[in-house]
Amino acid sequence: MKFIKENYLFFILIIILFLVDRIAKIKALEILQDKELIFINDYLNIDLVFNTGIGFGLLSFNEGIYYNLITLLIFSIIIVLFFFMLKSTLREKLFFSLIIGGAIGNLYDRFIFQAVPDFIDLHFREFHWFTFNIADIFISIGIIFMIINELTLKKLKNEN
Repeated sequence: MKFIKENYLFFILIIILFLVDRIAKIKALEILQDKELIFINDYLNIDLVFNTGIGFGLLSFNEGIYYNLITLLIFSIIIVLFFFMLKSTLREKLFFSLIIGGAIGNLYDRFIFQAVPDFIDLHFREFHWFTFNIADIFISIGIIFMIINELTLKKLKNEN
């Protein structure tokens, strides 16, 4: 019974992450409806960009077949990640939940807008990082923690 209960908690977390991303995107779309760019400070702008690719605008295609193939690939990866999450440790479930919650947020946008609204523009002087959104932050944090976890486990195994 514990196995089922803990998975429910992570499914709820995924839903919460999805909703946080939705709310942020809805607010960004409302705020940027009549504006091209909002200057926040010397390092951050809010600027709406519709991304047809994967994370950070990589593999952007406007042609329907490529866009649909990438969307299908993303959907397939989310399904695989769900199965990995179910069979993982509690800590790994958290990392998978971050990745899945963000990925579902972006997948939803791909279906609704045929693109993902990105709006966070980090920059330093003339250098601008890729424009991204809250879902991308969740995905990135989950992947970073997953990598750190794997490197730490390998180091511990090598020490023993």
